[in-house]
Amino acid sequence: MVLKHTRIDVTDRVIGKLGNNGMNLFVEKEPIGKIRFTNEGAQFELNQGYEQEESKIFTYADVPTSPDMKYVDCDDENGWC
Repeated sequence: MVLKHTRIDVTDRVIGKLGNNGMNLFVEKEPIGKIRFTNEGAQFELNQGYEQEESKIFTYADVPTSPDMKYVDCDDENGWC
């Protein structure tokens, strides 16, 4: 199995909670940063491993690029792989 460092869009999983001077951001209860609202507009301050581009938030993860070949040709009826 080969892992590839991939950029993943987590925008739909981000939750914002109002806090002092802005909004705290979380993904699955993990704090990932905050948005501060200023006269110049929204300013993102994201933790390492997260980035903002336009209206989306991304992170990076190692994901498999091809299936593990030893499990591809399984015979479930006879119980072997």
